[in-house]
Amino acid sequence: MALGGKRRAKRYRVVINEAYCKGCGYCVEFCPRKVFDRKAELNAKGVNLPVFARPDDCIGCGQCNLLCPDLAIKLEEVET
Repeated sequence: MALGGKRRAKRYRVVINEAYCKGCGYCVEFCPRKVFDRKAELNAKGVNLPVFARPDDCIGCGQCNLLCPDLAIKLEEVET
């Protein structure tokens, strides 16, 4: 708890392991806060990988982590 009795909002970071990601897009499609975009360029596998584009909007629900079939997403709480 912060000084003065006010709670600080938690912040989160999503780390995407690009070596595991196949670009299925589940994280982009099903994120309730729409924090992901797709990269404009194709990777070596020929897919547009997701990018964690709006970290301030992430609520840490873990949907991306749970839905990723490749186990390529790691959700971390960030110290504020």
